[in-house]
Amino acid sequence: MIELRSDTFTKPTPGMLDAMMHAEVGDDVFGEDPTVNKLESKLAALFGMDEGVFCPSGTMANQIGIRVHTQPQDEVICDKHSHVYLYEGGGMASNSGVLPNLLDGDRGRITAAQVEAAIKPEADYLTTSRLVVIENTMNKGGGSIYDFSEIEKIHKVCDAHGLSLHLDGARLFNAMVETGETPKQFGGVFNSISVCLSKGLGTPIGSVLLGSKALIKKARRVRKVFGGGMRQAGYLAAAGIYALDNNVERLKEDHAHARALGEALAKKDFVREVMSVDTNILIFSVDDVQKRLSQLKEKGVLAIAFGAQQIRMVTHLDFTDDDLEQTVDIIKTL
Repeated sequence: MIELRSDTFTKPTPGMLDAMMHAEVGDDVFGEDPTVNKLESKLAALFGMDEGVFCPSGTMANQIGIRVHTQPQDEVICDKHSHVYLYEGGGMASNSGVLPNLLDGDRGRITAAQVEAAIKPEADYLTTSRLVVIENTMNKGGGSIYDFSEIEKIHKVCDAHGLSLHLDGARLFNAMVETGETPKQFGGVFNSISVCLSKGLGTPIGSVLLGSKALIKKARRVRKVFGGGMRQAGYLAAAGIYALDNNVERLKEDHAHARALGEALAKKDFVREVMSVDTNILIFSVDDVQKRLSQLKEKGVLAIAFGAQQIRMVTHLDFTDDDLEQTVDIIKTL
């Protein structure tokens, strides 16, 4: 089967497996796993931030970020399609006792003007606006990318009103290879950043939360409470180091593959709309989601429903040129 449901289905490459099997390990809860320490330091230096903490998942990294920035009865300003709102099991409510203040952005991208308008005045009967979360790239927006100048404007609004700013960077490297922006640019405007290693970068597991020394000290305590304290996690961290060294620039291939799929789908009568393909996520609207998914599956292609009338495909490390050619041929037959 050709896998296009998500970029989380990738398997470690031989080189990554070799790095994992030869990793030097210790007990990370005691701070003594040298490979975990190396990964955390490597990413912190890359983004120009103080420290990082290795987490099992992007959801945990985001939820820790929300917890350390807020207290109960606060609110988190984010887009209505944000991963932290839609796909993290109501975690901001159950883990942190905070509410979302949902904005209607452009393909999931909110603006500084929207943020400023959403900040609540101080009152006993209102939640306290405390944190802004943005997602780059934006999953539900079809891998849409923020204009960095708008992020800078959001940062200034947050500073002016005493709010913290968190980046869900699940596919941040996809954005950076497409725009040419640097990690240090992002590190300079966010209070915390969650960097996922198990999507486009191809590792089997793991995300790193980045921030100040004081924030990461709190984050380690929260990670332990959430059950995320791992022991000989260096075997996993080694995959992350390998990915950062070898799998970043090749993300452009995934983007080219997604655009080629989009072009093929746009020619089909049953496809009503193909969302602009900016990175490796392709979302398109069809006449009958389940019918089209079944047709694709019968011919050997796996995709996923992404709403009542939408299908999502995600290209990745294991989706080859041959897979692309075969998938385009299959699309032509539908």
